Amino acid sequence: MATGTLLLLVGLVTAIALLYASVGHGGASGYLAVMALLDVAPAEMRPAALALNILVAAIGTAKFYRRGYFSWRLFWPFALLSMPMAYVGGRLVLPDVVYRPVVGAVLVWAAYRLYRQTGRRARSGTSCDESTRPFILSVALAAGAGLGLLSGLTGVGGGIFLSPLLLLAGWADARATSAVAAAFILVNSVAGLLGHLAQYPALPAFLPWLAVGALAGGWAGAELGSRRFSGTGIRRVLALILLGAGVKMILAMA
Repeated sequence: MATGTLLLLVGLVTAIALLYASVGHGGASGYLAVMALLDVAPAEMRPAALALNILVAAIGTAKFYRRGYFSWRLFWPFALLSMPMAYVGGRLVLPDVVYRPVVGAVLVWAAYRLYRQTGRRARSGTSCDESTRPFILSVALAAGAGLGLLSGLTGVGGGIFLSPLLLLAGWADARATSAVAAAFILVNSVAGLLGHLAQYPALPAFLPWLAVGALAGGWAGAELGSRRFSGTGIRRVLALILLGAGVKMILAMA
C-alpha cells in the first residue's frame, strides 16, 4: 500500500473510531466503507475491520464500565445467544438485493425514531437518562439471537442494531446502552475474528498502523461518550450514525 494511501486510511480510521466510540460502537461498518473506497483487497478488509472493532469496543467497554454504566444483568441475555447465531449468520449468504435495502430501511427508521424521541424530550425538559422499563428475559434472549444472526449476515458487531432496540424499547438509558453495546460488539467481533483466523491464520500487514489510529480515536471517543456527552448528545450522534449507515446501504443498491 502506498504511503499516502496508508496515511489517509489511518486518518479516516481515527475519525471513524472517535465518532463510533462516543456511542459505544466499534465502527466496523465505517472501516469497511473507507477500505473499500481506497481499494483495499476484500480478503484483507474483513479481518482488519474485526480487529479494529475489538480494539475500539474494548476501550469503550472499559471506560463505560469504570464510570459505572455497564449492566451485566442487561448484557448477558443479549450476548448469550448472539455469539453462536452470529457464527451461523456468517455462514449464510443472502443476495444483496434482499438484505441491504431491508436493513438500510430499518436503520433509517431507527434514526428517525431516536431523533423524534430526543426532540420531544428536549422540548419537554425531560432527561434522556430517566428511569427505564424492565425487560422480559425470554424477549431479550430471542432478540439477542436475532441480532446475532443479523450481525453475522451484515458483517458488523451488532451494536448498531442493539443500541436503537434498547433505547426505543426503554430498556436502558443512553449511557447504559452505549456500555452494553460496546461489550456486545466486543464479544461478537472476537468470535468472528477467531472464526476467520481458524481458516485464514494471517492478518493484513498494514493493520498495526490502523490500530494506532483506532486506539487514539477510540480512546477520545469513549472519553467523550462516558464523561462529556449528555444523554441527548449520545442519542443525536447515534441517530446520525444510524442515518448514514442506512442511507449508505440503500444507495449501494441504486
